[in-house]
Amino acid sequence: MLLPRHATVGNWSFGQICEHLAKMMNGSIDGLDFQAPWFARWFIAPLMKNSMLTKPMSPGFRLPPNAKPVLPSDPVSPESGLQQLKAAVERLQQEAPRASHPFLGKLASEEWMQLHLRHAELHLSFFVAS
Repeated sequence: MLLPRHATVGNWSFGQICEHLAKMMNGSIDGLDFQAPWFARWFIAPLMKNSMLTKPMSPGFRLPPNAKPVLPSDPVSPESGLQQLKAAVERLQQEAPRASHPFLGKLASEEWMQLHLRHAELHLSFFVAS
């Protein structure tokens, strides 16, 4: 697979970005092995849910240490990351997300898809052709 010349302006490579997005997409189907603290899920998440689904995400959010399973490997080639992302997107076309979100809790499939699009919008904004 031939990829165009590219650069990233964030902390992760293109391959790492794709792998991270793929892990979150697969996690929306299989479940994720971490949760936000109870007070964040019960009190903060309900206030932020609509904005997270409908507005661009802000960069700079740091995942907690228990979210390590969705962090990218080091290193990840562009080809490998893109292959993982394509497979996750294809899987989402066949299987509906059914797992609870670690922060927002139970989401409808359409809400998961909105969240995936917002998440991809954020991370792919760090990818620039060179």
